[in-house]
Amino acid sequence: MDMGENRTSMTTKTTREMTLNVDGMTCASCVAHVEEALKEVPGVAQAQVNLATETARVVLDPAQVTAKALVEAVDSAGYTAAVEKVTLNIGGMTCASCVGHVEEALKEVPGVVSASVNLATEQATVQYLRGAVALEDMRSAVSDAGYSVVSVAGQTGEEQDDRERLARTREVRTLRTKVLVASALGAAIFLGSFPEWFPWVPRLLQNGYVLWALATPVQFWAGWQFYHGAWGALKHRTSTMNTLIALGTSVAYAYSAVATVAPGLVTTSSQTAKTYFDTASIIIALILLGRYLEARAKGQTSEAIRKLMGLRPKTARVLRDGVERDIPIDDVVPGDTVLVRPGERVPVDGEVTDGASALDESMLTGESLPVEKHAGSLVFGATMNKTGSFRFRATKVGRDTVLSQIIRLVQEAQGSKAPIQRLADVVTSYFVPTVIGIAALTFAVWLFLGPDPALTYAMLNMVAVLILACPCALGLATPTSIMVGTGKGAEQGVLIRNAEALERAHKIQAVVLDKTGTLTQGKPVVTDIVATTVAEGELLRLAASAERGSEHPLGETIVEAAKSRGLPLEEPREFVAVPGHGIEARVNGVQVALGNRAMMEARGLALNGLEARAQELSQQGKTPMFVAMDGRVVGIVAVADTLRAESIEAVRALHRLGLEVVMLTGDNRRTAEAIARQVGIDRVLAEVLPDQKVAQVRALQEEGKVVAMVGDGINDAPALAQADVGIAIGTGTDVAMEAADVTLMRADLRGIAQAIGLSKATIRNIKENLFWAFFYNSALIPVAAGILYLVFRDGGVPFALRYVLGDYGFLNPVLAAAAMAFSSVSVVSNSLRLRRYRPK
Repeated sequence: MDMGENRTSMTTKTTREMTLNVDGMTCASCVAHVEEALKEVPGVAQAQVNLATETARVVLDPAQVTAKALVEAVDSAGYTAAVEKVTLNIGGMTCASCVGHVEEALKEVPGVVSASVNLATEQATVQYLRGAVALEDMRSAVSDAGYSVVSVAGQTGEEQDDRERLARTREVRTLRTKVLVASALGAAIFLGSFPEWFPWVPRLLQNGYVLWALATPVQFWAGWQFYHGAWGALKHRTSTMNTLIALGTSVAYAYSAVATVAPGLVTTSSQTAKTYFDTASIIIALILLGRYLEARAKGQTSEAIRKLMGLRPKTARVLRDGVERDIPIDDVVPGDTVLVRPGERVPVDGEVTDGASALDESMLTGESLPVEKHAGSLVFGATMNKTGSFRFRATKVGRDTVLSQIIRLVQEAQGSKAPIQRLADVVTSYFVPTVIGIAALTFAVWLFLGPDPALTYAMLNMVAVLILACPCALGLATPTSIMVGTGKGAEQGVLIRNAEALERAHKIQAVVLDKTGTLTQGKPVVTDIVATTVAEGELLRLAASAERGSEHPLGETIVEAAKSRGLPLEEPREFVAVPGHGIEARVNGVQVALGNRAMMEARGLALNGLEARAQELSQQGKTPMFVAMDGRVVGIVAVADTLRAESIEAVRALHRLGLEVVMLTGDNRRTAEAIARQVGIDRVLAEVLPDQKVAQVRALQEEGKVVAMVGDGINDAPALAQADVGIAIGTGTDVAMEAADVTLMRADLRGIAQAIGLSKATIRNIKENLFWAFFYNSALIPVAAGILYLVFRDGGVPFALRYVLGDYGFLNPVLAAAAMAFSSVSVVSNSLRLRRYRPK
């Protein structure tokens, strides 16, 4: 992504010059308005706007003025401060505290409007003023915070994807190496530390200096990342999970070093100084093991995205200058003629110009049945050609293809924050300092009130508290579930715009369905032909011939029905349209009238016993039209917008979820209620004009209901925006993803219940994760602090629990590390269960 040049420079010690791009200016008065708006921002010393370059140069006090304030000022003047977005892949984050530190570091960069960091994806989404910020500024800020910018997501397409994959692989490989080395050395140290348990261990391994030598590479090589992260946090006067680990293991290591060199400083002459090199080493090994398992598991949370990316062909066969050529897919341009053979994937989006085939579009829509394609049909990149060969004209390539839009949407959704996650972020911002305070208090209490050797027990309890309470699991609880849930939705043709929409969807109480095009096909068809004195085919042929001169949708429907049956049509003469009633025309010498009952009665024509049949058709939601020949009514042609095949099943599925189903339509109430009876709708809102839909949705919300609006994503855009959750019915072709919170890639209403069910499953998964994370990080802190001493102070710990709780009920720090590592792995593993989600 082109980040632009860094145009920021210091003008004085307290001010900074910033240049931002402004869109929408057309004249000199626009310049004055923008300048005035910028100068009114507190802290802005100067503002100069250039109409030719469409830029504004602002001299400001960075301590007072934020980029967001400048954007709001320009917006308030009626213009737009050009804001761009970049996604950075961040290295070195380990817990929720890291998220807050990276966000704060990025927000402090002049020109950055907002920054949102996701621990699960290890990405930061940054909005910045175009022309005011350079990528290097962001890199420096992240680096100063103790982390690193690995790469810019989506910067160079496939090569960037390869770099990210290699970086992930390298991280996992490095962690594996450190785990193996730390585990091997830790095991040796453990054996040498307990000669009474392992008398066969060589005496050399029992020497304190040998144990010290073995523990040192574990502490400062395998555990170096903890020190690096802790130092970065310390420079910003904050603390993170790395702070807890580095502090806890360093205390155990330093205590053991002192006990080895000068045992008299840590114990009395009557006691043997015990070292805890095994504790420090095994803690580091266990935490690294947790990180390793977590890194492998987190890689699986993005499996849906990788699957979609993997569908893209590497090359395309194009016809240029009459010659077939295989070229890289990035070289295909709109207008190219592309050839596709059986068994190949379509490289880009386009329109079929020659040939026919059946394509598997399941990767877009989730629909397994192949879709027939012929000249004029649209085809989409990455879909599989099953049978015939065809040629098509490329229309959308690169980032404009439907597949690229889907990938981009899912990536943005996975990187967004749900409201429930913000609560966890607030908790973790206070959690680490609180834990350090508890650990210090624990040390003081046991140092002065604990049993002998008091210093040893005080140190071990403090280390146990520091290690056990690391908030890594809290930071992973929400984003990992969001990643898996949104990815799973994409696999099933359900595109969820952001984490907030995913969370809101599980609270839905009422679903509003727009009738036309949602419950129904959106296109009227001839449903019934009632003939009395002539054959049905002849009745339809005469009616269609008369309607050939009509532009009314119902007339066109009758003409299409006749053509589909292969009936020969005549050219009408003396055609007359009667507004609101019907038409008249002469067909091959026969005077034909086609219209409603009012038209027949106005001409004094008897209905010949067809009144009851017409009434019955009306009650079914159909529009009956009487057909008269030479002044005599001879039949009825009924037209209706028919229900989708899955509408009834979809409404039943919504009812099973306990939801109220409401139908919204502009039809008259009788027709609307007829459709509602067929489908099982709970409430009908009929005769609603397009501009009244928003008011109807708002009225439902005022009843205290959480409302989902389902429409086509374009015509219903205002109502979709008003609803708590807007759901657009797509077809895999228009992909109206910008209009709604959720887009169903195939025109199947059953996807509504599927999307809501997925939301419920994801939120349930998040709550499970948060419960376990809080359980580990709060319920066990009193145990780590030594509360069980009150139970076992007389040395009554069962033999089987001696390694866990020692002689007096003090939790072994090694077990605290194991519990902490297991908490993170269990949270990620629980999130991965969503991959097995199947809609009922």
